[in-house]
Amino acid sequence: MHCPFCSASDTKVIDSRLIAEGQQVRRRRECVSCHERFTTFEEAELLMPRVVKNDGTRQPFDEAKLRGGITRALEKRPVSVEDIEACINRVKQRLRATGEREIPSVIVGEATMAELRKLDQVAYVRFASVYRDFQDIHEFRLEIERLSEDDVPVETTAAAKPARRRKAKPDKGPESPDLFAEEQ
Repeated sequence: MHCPFCSASDTKVIDSRLIAEGQQVRRRRECVSCHERFTTFEEAELLMPRVVKNDGTRQPFDEAKLRGGITRALEKRPVSVEDIEACINRVKQRLRATGEREIPSVIVGEATMAELRKLDQVAYVRFASVYRDFQDIHEFRLEIERLSEDDVPVETTAAAKPARRRKAKPDKGPESPDLFAEEQ
């Protein structure tokens, strides 16, 4: 590796560490000539399969499109950026694991729904409603019932539960809700 400071071709590795769940190697290097230090990152270059659309056209896998769909489904949901990135990486891993050079777009959609279902059930229903082109409330109800029947365990945290407004007490008359009060 050439030194980015003096362009010398001789550098030595000082430290190597696995990062990104073992998907990357971070290396600290030092130039033998100028003694400047710098960091490099190494990861396997794995090609994503091409996507075959429903109309038969083929296009390269578009991670930005996947990220956009997942992000829209998770909008205003209590899911961290790290969890979103992990979800995207799991979908990509599933697609690579098929070992195919081309995959139908249906596989991308189903893999995305499977990961969203484990991550956040509301986001799953949002994504499914667009992906499966729900036409009315009945289709939403069926999907929610199917979700309930399968009883997929979902991590629930205090942050995931929305704060509720207190009901006005009937004997005192209407009272303005305390939006910042802790739920009892």
